[in-house]
Amino acid sequence: MAQGCLKCLKYTMCFANLLIFICGVAVLGFGVYMMVNFKLAALTPTLASFNFANMLLVCGIVITCVSFLGFLGALKENRCLLLTFFLLLFILMLVELTVACLLLMYEGEIGRLVKEDLTKGLEKARGSNSTSEWDLVQETLDCCGVENVTDWLPNIPRSCYTSGWGSSKPEYRKQGCLLMLKNLFEENFLTTGISVIVLCIIEVLGMCFAMTLFCHISRSGLGYKL
Repeated sequence: MAQGCLKCLKYTMCFANLLIFICGVAVLGFGVYMMVNFKLAALTPTLASFNFANMLLVCGIVITCVSFLGFLGALKENRCLLLTFFLLLFILMLVELTVACLLLMYEGEIGRLVKEDLTKGLEKARGSNSTSEWDLVQETLDCCGVENVTDWLPNIPRSCYTSGWGSSKPEYRKQGCLLMLKNLFEENFLTTGISVIVLCIIEVLGMCFAMTLFCHISRSGLGYKL
């Protein structure tokens, strides 16, 4: 009975890690696509290394590597790989909780930094007459400039207009992109929090499965020795 449960645990862990590995490859591919097609560094030049595409790329690499370790460790009943998988999950969970706490504690400071960087990005785009990245954001979020349309004066890009482009009475998008980004974050705050909690639960389950399998292998003398 115990052997049957442990075999079930082993193959469940293999199947779960395989699914997570496939998801990690998808995230990695989407991150590469975003990096190639959307040069978001023009929006936030100072925070360019922390843009959405780079974060997807890093997350994809981490997910694929960790899930591959878990899959291979369970399949081969390798104690070294299982222990490494356990430690990596534990470190990832600590990092996620630390980042979540820092975002809550320094929300105002982060908002100020984002505003300053968006302003620098807008000034750079205005000086180079290349606003394609800003056009994408302004049309997607229905916003204009950092605070409002006056940030673009005297050369207002077409993406700021709602109607009347080229006429004497044009109409512009009323909200600034900073406010729209803040609203977007607040609207998805609960979803993000629930996602972090679910992710931590999955990581705790993964650690429990890995340690249970590790202890069984140690008691039975199977698998590779450390």
